[in-house]
Amino acid sequence: MSPRRLPAVILCLLTACQGQSAPPRQTSDAAAPPSQDTSRPPGVSATGAPNIRNPPAVMSHGEASVGTPSDTVEQTALAPARSTSRLHKVRFETVHVRHMISPGRVYEAWTFNSQVPGPVLRVTVGDTVDFTIVNKAPIPHSMDFHAAEIAPSRAYVNILPNDSLQYRFVARVPGAFMYHCGTAPTAAHIANGMYGALIVDPVKPRPRATEFVLVQSEFYLGPKHGPDSVQALDWKRMLNDSPDFVVFNGLANQYASHPLEVGVNQPLRFYVVNAGPNRVSAFHVVGAIFDRVFLDGSDRPLQGVQTFDVPTGGGMIFETHLVERGIYPFVSHAFADATKGAVGMLEAK
Repeated sequence: MSPRRLPAVILCLLTACQGQSAPPRQTSDAAAPPSQDTSRPPGVSATGAPNIRNPPAVMSHGEASVGTPSDTVEQTALAPARSTSRLHKVRFETVHVRHMISPGRVYEAWTFNSQVPGPVLRVTVGDTVDFTIVNKAPIPHSMDFHAAEIAPSRAYVNILPNDSLQYRFVARVPGAFMYHCGTAPTAAHIANGMYGALIVDPVKPRPRATEFVLVQSEFYLGPKHGPDSVQALDWKRMLNDSPDFVVFNGLANQYASHPLEVGVNQPLRFYVVNAGPNRVSAFHVVGAIFDRVFLDGSDRPLQGVQTFDVPTGGGMIFETHLVERGIYPFVSHAFADATKGAVGMLEAK
């Protein structure tokens, strides 16, 4: 990305500013990779004073370098279009594949349809979902739809390798819902990548807006192994709630490196699902206030909200607009998690 003037949002977020501001410069990686020593924030000396020789990034809320929207991202954030079908035949295959979390960080993931997160599904209240799961992995897996009202003892059972299961449910409540593998230990199956989002639209369409889907999740990495330096789940780190990465849509910082283009004063809608398995997502758009926040199926939204927590296993709908041209970070306002990858950028033109 060519040099540009970025708005001064709030300087020195992770540094001891003591009233000083940083001279403007091209944005660089503000967050140290998880493998480095992060006991001292970037731009801070051992005494805790600002290190003027290594000032913080121009836009400190970013927590990551700002790239260009012209580059291709691994996982689109754009929501699929509202469906016109009343019956949705969905077929997922459980497959174990390698997934890149960040450059140089390859993970042994467990997936639905070979991707992390799984495919975004979209239906309307009253629609029927005809679901089939086929287990092509070497261990048992299952499927739990948070949007379904169904007996888990019938539908959310383990499917053995090379077996399959089919069931139906009717989506009755609007909202942004999580789905995930529910096989024990469930935390391991979620942490390894088996989760996704299902949007249930109300019968009366919501007002037109540019829509995005963001699924937040965490990765807990064991040591690199093998000739390809692949990493797998560290169970102890997961139990101790100590993630190496916290990400949107499976990759750290991908929407900071490749900002999402939007229009000035254009209505925006975010379907935010928090897969966890541990961290709360304190969703916030820097430089904006949410016009409305819908809690699950509620048709009486909160209004004028700055930040709102999406619980682990929950989903919410955020509506906002951006009042002028520029770069607007969106983050989990738990900034340790933003530093670990839960950050993106909106570029309003």
